[in-house]
Amino acid sequence: MKINKLMNVVFLGVTVLASGCAQTNPPSAVPVSRAPTLAQVEYGVIDSIETISGGGNGIGAGAVVGGVVGGVLGNQVGGGSGNTIATIAGVVGGAVLGHQVEKNNRAQDSYRIKVRLNHDGYATFTQSISDLRVGDRVRIENNIVSRD
Repeated sequence: MKINKLMNVVFLGVTVLASGCAQTNPPSAVPVSRAPTLAQVEYGVIDSIETISGGGNGIGAGAVVGGVVGGVLGNQVGGGSGNTIATIAGVVGGAVLGHQVEKNNRAQDSYRIKVRLNHDGYATFTQSISDLRVGDRVRIENNIVSRD
């Protein structure tokens, strides 16, 4: 009976956490005018670079594992309604803590790079390479911007 109660509380906590999460990751390459195809190589000059803060959104394994561990630990405290409250607090606290730990481990900044192409317009790319500077002459191959 106690296990069923614990599982219901854990399920409720994870459901509450999951309902508030949304995935808003930027696309890996966003063409402004036209982007080179996979077989094509383009050249240009970096016009601007914008930093996109990392730290993934959404619920992950860290939140789920943290919620389960927190619920189990919270279930060990007290008895009766105090036990239920401690279990719920453990699920929520553990899930929040687990999510934050996972988010910090995955956090990586990306860069939105706008390139003025040598032939015909601009293209914008989002990637994690940070050694590029505005004004650099670049080569674009397979939607990856690198110094020329």
